[in-house]
Amino acid sequence: MANVVVVGTQWGDEGKGKIVDWLSERADVIARFQGGHNAGHTLVVGGEVYKLHALPSGVVRGGKLSVIGNGVVLDPWHLLKEIEGIRGQGVEITPETLMIAENTPLILPFHGELDRAREGLNTVAKIGTTGRGIGPAYEDKVGRRAIRVADLADDATLELRVDRALVHHNALRAGLGLEPIDRDAVLAQLREIAPAILEYAAPVWKVLTERRRAGERILFEGAQGALLDIDFGTYPFVTSSNVISGQAATGTGIGPGAIDFVLGIVKAYTTRVGEGPFPTELDDDDGQRLGERGHEFGTTTGRKRRCGWFDACLVRQTCATSGVSGIALTKLDVLDGFETLKICTGYELDGERYDYLPTAADRQARCTPIYEEMPGWQESTAGARSWADLPAQAIKYIRRIEELIQCPVAMVSTSPERDDTILVTDPFSD
Repeated sequence: MANVVVVGTQWGDEGKGKIVDWLSERADVIARFQGGHNAGHTLVVGGEVYKLHALPSGVVRGGKLSVIGNGVVLDPWHLLKEIEGIRGQGVEITPETLMIAENTPLILPFHGELDRAREGLNTVAKIGTTGRGIGPAYEDKVGRRAIRVADLADDATLELRVDRALVHHNALRAGLGLEPIDRDAVLAQLREIAPAILEYAAPVWKVLTERRRAGERILFEGAQGALLDIDFGTYPFVTSSNVISGQAATGTGIGPGAIDFVLGIVKAYTTRVGEGPFPTELDDDDGQRLGERGHEFGTTTGRKRRCGWFDACLVRQTCATSGVSGIALTKLDVLDGFETLKICTGYELDGERYDYLPTAADRQARCTPIYEEMPGWQESTAGARSWADLPAQAIKYIRRIEELIQCPVAMVSTSPERDDTILVTDPFSD
């Protein structure tokens, strides 16, 4: 049976939550493979709004297994709070419906403190971090001083891991003018929360392998977007993990051969939260209109998103680095009523034309978009569920995007409601 990876192809906020929820009806397992609770997914199901951060989007569907993979960094206190919130909305979450990989690194309180302190003192070039400790937790993972879920099961190991982490962190904190970490307090917090987290712990790589061999369909869910990838994003204004589709394999422990289809989520225009280059950003009435009509405020932070025209050059680039099989085009209805639409087809830099975004940050910041214009449409596309429901000019816009990004459209989303979707190619078809 086909297994599908869902990735964002812009700077995040492309509408992955709705698409993953829509696809989860066809899946047996939904696995989150990277990121932390700095990401946010908003789902609208039968009029009920669910805001998820650490939990995979599949939890709102009964009878599915949701998995938090080892590629995620997990704040255990936030997770339990989120579980209780979702339970309060009538969703059942048990160890039979949610598993956490035993080798998942934990985000501890001092990670958030370090994150906020460094960003606050950074007067050179702020990254735009959410201050939730995501970056420092990933630093500890690659620095081999992380506390992982499995460590909570053995007190001697837990003390050793905490001591190793504090040697590093207290030295950093001294340089930042922060008080040393209270070792006993950290251990007490971890011992207290350990039973509630260990209840969900499992060898996820083994479970996924067995489920795949049994013929079950697995949906791999990422957070953020490919332009925030630590290697292929607009560095240094990126997240602290790999976001592109290859991370689905290493972030869950299943081999890359298990991936059959990569679905790239693409917003019909472009948005970005935080700092960093944004070639098609609009500071005019059109940008304001996109933001208001698209309700462009972050699910996690509430920060207003920067808005701009669709950048086909960037999406073509991210479709290549993630090996996208087909795209899901979202928020098409936000463009209803525009007289003219613009699509970025390349960049001009120092008198030369580029068909990709240069790697160096200073060159990215100086890129000027090259646009082609298309007539807009005055009819509504909101709620369309077939091509026949779309205005002719909207279809032309979609077809032009396909040509420019060199990737076919598999789905079109026309509202936050899960059923307001035009299916062209079912990613789960064999």
